[in-house]
Amino acid sequence: MEMTSDLKALETTLGHQFRRPELLERALTHSSHAHEESKAAGAENEIQDNEQYEFLGDAVLGMVTSQLLFERFPGFHEGQLSKLKAHLVSAGHLVGVAARLDLGRFLRLGKGEERSGGRAKSTLLSDAMEAVIAALYLDAGMDLTREFIIQQILQPELERVSTESESEFSLADYKSALQELLQSSGRLQPVYATVKEEGPDHRKMFTVEARIFHIGQNKPEFVFRANGATKKKAEQLAAQQAIEHMKGQTTESANETPSTGQDATPGRNPGADR
Repeated sequence: MEMTSDLKALETTLGHQFRRPELLERALTHSSHAHEESKAAGAENEIQDNEQYEFLGDAVLGMVTSQLLFERFPGFHEGQLSKLKAHLVSAGHLVGVAARLDLGRFLRLGKGEERSGGRAKSTLLSDAMEAVIAALYLDAGMDLTREFIIQQILQPELERVSTESESEFSLADYKSALQELLQSSGRLQPVYATVKEEGPDHRKMFTVEARIFHIGQNKPEFVFRANGATKKKAEQLAAQQAIEHMKGQTTESANETPSTGQDATPGRNPGADR
C-alpha cells in the first residue's frame, strides 16, 4: 500500500518509515469510518478499525513505562511507582501528547464524527495514541517503539513534574531521604503531626510539623512546619526543610544554634509556616 503525503508527514513526526503502511492507517481508523466504509464496500470487504490496536498499544506503553520507572527510581516504593505510572499512561496525559504531535489531523473518521468535532475529542485522541504505539511496535519492533515512548511520552512529563515542587507527582521523596539522614546521625524517625486545618473542603490547607527526636529524649530536638494543600504535600515540604537545615550542620554541632540565624532550639521551628 502506498503511503499518502499526509501520512508521510506523520511518519516524519514518529521518526519511522513504515514498511507496512497499512498498520499506521489502521491505527488511525476510528470505528465510525470503518463502519461507513465497510457498509459501502459490502460485507465481504470489512474495514478494520483501531480498537484492537488500542489494546496492544496500551500493553506496550505500560510495559515500557514500568521498566523505565523501575530502573530510574530504585528508591521508590510500589505505591509511588504505581501512582506515577498511572499518571504517565493516563488518557489525560496521552491526549496532550497526541495534540502536540497533531495526531487529530490524521484520523480517519466517519462523517458524523467529523461533523461533531471528532478530531479534537479527548477519547479519540488518547485511543489513537495507543493504537499508533501498537502500529510502531508491529512494524518496527520494541527497540524503536521504546525510544519513541520514552522521548515523546515519558521523558517530557517526568522532567515537568520533577521541576514542580507542588506537583502531585513530584519525584522528590523528601520523607524517605530524611529517614535515611536521621538514621545515619543516630536520631529517631521523624514524627509528623497535623497541627492546623483551614479553609473550605474544596480548598483545604493543612499545616504539618515534622518533629525530630534524639534517642532517649522526650522533647523534640527540632520542629519544622510547612503548609500544603494535602497532608502528604505538607509532610514532604516539612521534611524538605528538615533536610536543608540538618545538612548545613555536622553531627557534633546539631544541638547548637545555627549561624544562619534560624531558631533551632528544642521544640522550636527553624522554618515555620513556609
